[in-house]
Parts: sequence; structure tokens; C-alpha cells
Amino acid sequence: MLEETLLTTVKLRFDKARECLKDADMNIQNDAYATAANRSYYCIFHTMRAILVTIGFTAKTHAGNISEFRRVFIKTGLFATQFSDIIGRAFEVRNDSDYDDFYVISKEEVLQQAENAREFLEAAEEYIKVQLSSDSTE
Repeated sequence: MLEETLLTTVKLRFDKARECLKDADMNIQNDAYATAANRSYYCIFHTMRAILVTIGFTAKTHAGNISEFRRVFIKTGLFATQFSDIIGRAFEVRNDSDYDDFYVISKEEVLQQAENAREFLEAAEEYIKVQLSSDSTE
């Protein structure tokens, strides 16, 4: 069973991810697409961090978190390979939206980013539920 402090950390990171997704949805409603893309990415980022902490991994960079998540959870088949593309695209769009003065994200793209973030969060929450239930049966 995951220790209590670890479970608390996982929960807090999932809470941050859900809050970011809620912010993304609000920003989409207000036509703030670049901000919505940012929040969608951070939903994914905090979701990865929630899963990575279960293996004792903490990185100081976004790239480090992405790389380790892909190595441990996607390449091994614990998460579907489609999530690698979702993570990569969200990171790229967030960077472009935040730092490229001339990048304009479309409503369609930001809706897809938010949907991808939602799908990833749901898959990660299901993964944790399965892990917790298998831990309790051991």
C-alpha cells in the first residue's frame, strides 16, 4: 500500500490537475484560448507528477518529467502510446502560446487540448484506482 504521505501528495497533484482543467474550460468560454492551452498543459503536467511520485521520481524540469513518464509508463505499456503524443503536443502548444508572440491558437485546437487533458487525467485517475485496489489485495 502506498504510504499516507505519498497518497496525500498524489491527491494534491490530482487536485491541481483538476483545477487547471476547470480553469482551461473557463478560459475557453471566455475566448482566452492561449491561457486555456496553458491550463490544459498544466493539467497534464500535474497529472504526470501525480503518477511519477508513486515511483519516487521528482524532476526539476518539464522535460525531465515528460521523459521519465514516457520511459516508465508509456514505453512499458502501462499507459497507451497515444498519451505520448498528447503530452508532446500539449507541451509544444503551451510553449508556442506562452512564448511565441505571433502564435495564435484556434478554438478547435484549444478544445482538442482541453479534451486531451481530460482524457489523460481520467486515465491516470483510473490507473491510480487500480494500483490502490491491487495494493490492498496483496
